[in-house]
Amino acid sequence: MKCFSRYLPYIFRPPSSLLSSSCHTEADIISTVEFNSTGELLATGDKGGRVVVFQREQESKNQPHRRGEYNVYSTFQSHEPEFDYLKSLEIEEKINKIRWLPQQNAAYFLLSTNDKTVKLWKISERDKRPEGYNLKDEEGRIRDPTTITSLRVPVLRPMDLMVEATPRRIFSNAHTYHINSISVNSDYETYMSTDDLRINLWNLEITNRSFNIVDIKPANMEELTEVITAAEFHPNQCNTFVYSSSKGSIRLCDMRTSALCDNHSKLFEEPEDPSNRSFFSEIISSISDVKFSHSGRYLMTRDYLTVKVWDINMESRPLETYQVHDYLRSKLCSLYENDFIFDKFECVWNGTDSVLMTGSYNNFFRMFDRNTKRDVTLEASRENSKPRAILKPRKVCVGGKRRKDEISVDSLDFSKKILHTAWHPNENIIAVAATNNLYIFQDKVN
Repeated sequence: MKCFSRYLPYIFRPPSSLLSSSCHTEADIISTVEFNSTGELLATGDKGGRVVVFQREQESKNQPHRRGEYNVYSTFQSHEPEFDYLKSLEIEEKINKIRWLPQQNAAYFLLSTNDKTVKLWKISERDKRPEGYNLKDEEGRIRDPTTITSLRVPVLRPMDLMVEATPRRIFSNAHTYHINSISVNSDYETYMSTDDLRINLWNLEITNRSFNIVDIKPANMEELTEVITAAEFHPNQCNTFVYSSSKGSIRLCDMRTSALCDNHSKLFEEPEDPSNRSFFSEIISSISDVKFSHSGRYLMTRDYLTVKVWDINMESRPLETYQVHDYLRSKLCSLYENDFIFDKFECVWNGTDSVLMTGSYNNFFRMFDRNTKRDVTLEASRENSKPRAILKPRKVCVGGKRRKDEISVDSLDFSKKILHTAWHPNENIIAVAATNNLYIFQDKVN
């Protein structure tokens, strides 16, 4: 796995923390990262409700090594804090998820959501401005009609390039509980939004109506045993979607069978080993993320300690299981007391579905090669991520004598964690969010 230890970092920070990397507010913490379908754009959302879009540098003959660097393209405030007066409930501005729509014209479109409201944003460029209005003067003031003696034809004049972000649709008032995921369908006409107990299907053109396709809310809330944690559409079958639960099960549903998909088509669940049963078993088995492979043949799930790959044709057990940080198994009690055990880690595929990536603590992130069965631990930090430097694999020492290049499990910083990652759809370029810093690593350029 040589190529995975050869990533070159670029580090970005949110606008309000550009002056100091050590001084950041809660609003600066990155809460989602997403490449668009070509990988030319990368969007991040933060707890302050902002979306920052990065654009990839075009290749230059003079500086070919600069190809792959990402620079800020657009920044806008997607969501504002709100208050639900009927329920006396504050609605945070934090961006929970961002999903890009495939590009159809010169403009870009993305969906962003907080706990309650999904918004469709249009990001477009403008390098010309109209001049020569008849009813307005050059400063935009309305002219007296009696002074207009001739008709002028407006003309377009060149101007400095300006990137505009405008909200085109606002999808609201459809979720009683907090939205945890959104997914765009392969028909590019619909998308689904998921909260703890329900999944709704929306048409991208219609904001005042959605269709409930999954509802697991019991008649008596005291009988509630599980919640929905994530959901995603199949990459090329518009009728198929999957959702995961806090009990560690994954359900595959087919919208052709019925309008309400409460009865799943397939259930993926690994039988529990009674010898490993403990107080924490149910908590650590809760699935925090589920992703279809690009081919649609496999599912990847992330629970607290492992990443699993499932074949959608085999429901009985996972095809592959990878231990992310098994050395934490002995520390579950203290992780529970400090609430770290409830952290929700995401997972991503590379473009060819041959490598998996997910985050861990101490700003570590893990990669697993499905073909060679090799894995590597890398660290995203300012100390060891100087531009053009090669990342060195890190190792965690559980007990006994510690080597010079190893870090003791007791020395791990659990406040530093990689929850959100993204992988370029076609190349070995990855984006890793570490608190308020965004690290972009790429394969070594020779």
